[in-house]
Amino acid sequence: MDVIEIFGGKPLKGKIRISGSKNSALPILASTLLTNSTVRLTNIPSLSDIFSMIDLLKSLNVKILKKKNSCYTFKSNKPKSLIAPYELVRKMRASFLILGPLLSRYGYAKVSLPGGCAIGTRPVDLHLDCLKKMGASFKIKNGYVHGSVKSKLKGTSINFKKKSVGATENYCILKWTTKVISKFSRSCSSSTFSTINSNKVNIFFFYNHCLNYRN
Repeated sequence: MDVIEIFGGKPLKGKIRISGSKNSALPILASTLLTNSTVRLTNIPSLSDIFSMIDLLKSLNVKILKKKNSCYTFKSNKPKSLIAPYELVRKMRASFLILGPLLSRYGYAKVSLPGGCAIGTRPVDLHLDCLKKMGASFKIKNGYVHGSVKSKLKGTSINFKKKSVGATENYCILKWTTKVISKFSRSCSSSTFSTINSNKVNIFFFYNHCLNYRN
């Protein structure tokens, strides 16, 4: 197998630019669907998953401009169709994070079951179960999740049946519109908690900024 051989003995020094976190950026990108205000995000990493999410948002009538290397602006307008097709969602499992924002803002969404999972079977039942507790209803037909809300999603206490990073992020995303989710999963092992928790913290920083701007 290939190896990296390191010859040390010298102190490291210098400056490097740290790229933004993909796992923080993806749920925040999905969150731009929640508002019709222009959102400006900087230090977005240039990765294939990011580009896949951008393509998905564009298909939902989000106007996206790239200002410079890592800076983008997003303006979410009402889409002609509230369908997230398989050919876009299959590329990346995090695409399923758009389900909550679409339901919250428009009351309906048709989202393909996600692909892109190389870590074994990870169903979306936790996403759907918790959205049901918030007032949504679902039907699964021909590989698509059809979701609807009669009025608005409502904040509630949520205890996950098992660990789920994506499901926890989906409900962190809805904090802005549902006021409070009083309990959410520490969906990670102790060895990865600090990294995953920082992603959720970044989501809340984003919402607090949006709320301060709106108020």
